[in-house]
Amino acid sequence: MMRLVVVSNRVTMPERGEKVAAGGLAVALRSALEKHGGLWFGWSGTTSAEPSSRVEPVRLGNVSYAVVDLTEAERQSYYLGFSNRALWPLMHYRLGLTDFDRSDYAGYLGVNRRFAKLLVPQLKPDDVIWIHDYHLIPLAAELRRRGVTNRIGYFHHIPWPSAEVFGALPFSATLISTMTAYDLVGMQTQTDADNLIGGLVALRGAHRDGERVKAGPRETVVRPFPIGIDVESFRKLAVASVRAATQPIRATTGPLGGRKLVIGVDRLDYSKGIVQRLEAFGQFLRSHPEHRGNVGLLQIAPPSRSDVPEYAELDRQSDEVAGRLNAALGEFDWTPIRVVKKAYSRSALAGFYRRAQVGLVTPMRDGMNLVAKEYIAAQNPEDPGVLVLSRFAGAAHQMGEALIVNPYDTHEVAEAIRTALAMPQSERVRRFERLYATIAASDIGWWTSRYLAALTGAEAADKLAPPEPPRKASGATRKPAARQRATTRPAAKKPAAKTAIQPAQAANDAALGEKRGSFGQRAGSKPLPNAASPR
Repeated sequence: MMRLVVVSNRVTMPERGEKVAAGGLAVALRSALEKHGGLWFGWSGTTSAEPSSRVEPVRLGNVSYAVVDLTEAERQSYYLGFSNRALWPLMHYRLGLTDFDRSDYAGYLGVNRRFAKLLVPQLKPDDVIWIHDYHLIPLAAELRRRGVTNRIGYFHHIPWPSAEVFGALPFSATLISTMTAYDLVGMQTQTDADNLIGGLVALRGAHRDGERVKAGPRETVVRPFPIGIDVESFRKLAVASVRAATQPIRATTGPLGGRKLVIGVDRLDYSKGIVQRLEAFGQFLRSHPEHRGNVGLLQIAPPSRSDVPEYAELDRQSDEVAGRLNAALGEFDWTPIRVVKKAYSRSALAGFYRRAQVGLVTPMRDGMNLVAKEYIAAQNPEDPGVLVLSRFAGAAHQMGEALIVNPYDTHEVAEAIRTALAMPQSERVRRFERLYATIAASDIGWWTSRYLAALTGAEAADKLAPPEPPRKASGATRKPAARQRATTRPAAKKPAAKTAIQPAQAANDAALGEKRGSFGQRAGSKPLPNAASPR
C-alpha cells in the first residue's frame, strides 16, 4: 500500500490546537494521511538562529510530522519577500503591488533547496508526494535533481495568471519551467489550468496535447480540481451554534435586533476587496434610503501579514472607510457597518452565516473562496439567505445560482444587495437547493480522493472531471441533501469550470436587471453588459 507524503508551507500539528485552522484543508489532508499512512513535512512556523540541518519526525497515530525551522533571514526572503510580496500579488493580477527583489528570489530558491535536501532521507521508494501551493513551486525540480523518481503532484490553491501577467516576473521562464517536474498539477479552475499551460507554451516553448504538456523528458498533466469543504460537518456546526446561542453570536448580532444582516468574512488582504465592499454597502444605503436603519453589514476581517507594508495600509484604509460611512449614514441607535478584526472559531462563523440574510463574497480575484461554500452549507433550508459572489472568485465557476457580480462596480454590488434582500422565499429556496447540491457533490472528500486517484493512476481520466451543477433541483433536495454521501456527484460530460458561468449569467439576468419586475425571468433575458465569464 502506498504511503502519502504531504508537503506544505506550514504544518499543523494536532497537539498545538490551532482552533481557527481546525477544519477544511488541514482536516482533509490529515484524514488522507491517516488513511494511507504518511508523512507531513513543512515549515514549523517558527524561526531559529541556525537553519535546520536535519528533521526528526514525530509520529502521532498513523501520521508522522516533520517540521523545519527557518532563520529570520529566510522568513524575510522566502516567506514575506518573494512568496508574499512578489508571487502573491502577481498571481492575483496586482502587478502594481508586485515587488521583486533578487535576494528574495535567491532566498526562496534556497529554502526550497534545503527542504528538498531534508525531505529526501525521509522518502521511501513507493511514496506518493503531494506538494501544496506557491511557496513551494520549485520543490519537485529540486527533488528530481536529487534523484527522486516518485510520483509527485502539486496543487495550486490561488489563481494562476495569464502568460502576459506571469511573464512580467523576472526569471518567470525559469520558475515556470520547474512545474514540468511534476506528474500532476491541480488547479482550482479550467481557466487557471489553461493559463499555466499557456505560460509553459509561451515562455518555455512547451508542447500541449489537451491537458498534457511536455517541455523536456517528462509529461505533466494539468487539470482543474475545484476544492470543497466538509459540507455536512459545517451544516451541523451552524445548526448547533444557533441552538446554543453562543456568546460571540449574541454579542455581535444581538444589537441588530430584528434588523437584517449582511456578512463578509475574509482575511484582511487586498485580494479580498474589503474596502470596495464597504463602499458598495454605503452605495446601497445611499441608493435605497428605505433600508437605512433596517440592515447592517458585519465584516469579519482578521489581520494577516501585518509586517508587510501593503497589509498595514489596507488595515488603516478599511478603518477609514468604515468610519467615514458610519459617520455619514449612521443614526444614534444604528451603526450600518461593523468591522471586527479578529478570528473566530468555525462554530461561531457557522452561526454568523446562518443568521445573515446575505453573504457578501466579493474578492477582486480568488482561487476558489471557501467562504462562499461555507455560507451556503450553513443556511436554513426552509428560509435560506442569498449569496452575492464575485465573478472573479473560482467558486463562481461552480456556484452559478448565486448573484454573480463585478466587484469593481460598486453600483452593481449595491443593486445585488438590494435584490438579495428583496428576493422571495421560493426563489431563495430554489437557488439554495441547487447550490447545496453542487457543494455537497464536490466536497473536500471528493476533492482529496479525486486528486489522489489521478496522481496514482487509480481512476480513468474521464471519470475525474469536476461535477457540473445539477440541471434540475430535486424536490427532495432540501432535507435529504444534507444526508447525501459527500463523495457522490452528478454525472458530468464537461468540467464545471467551462459550463457553470452560463447559469451564473442567467442568475444575473434574472436578478440584477434595471427593469425586471419578476424573479421568475429565466431564459431569453438580455444579458448584463458586464456578465461575461470570469478572467
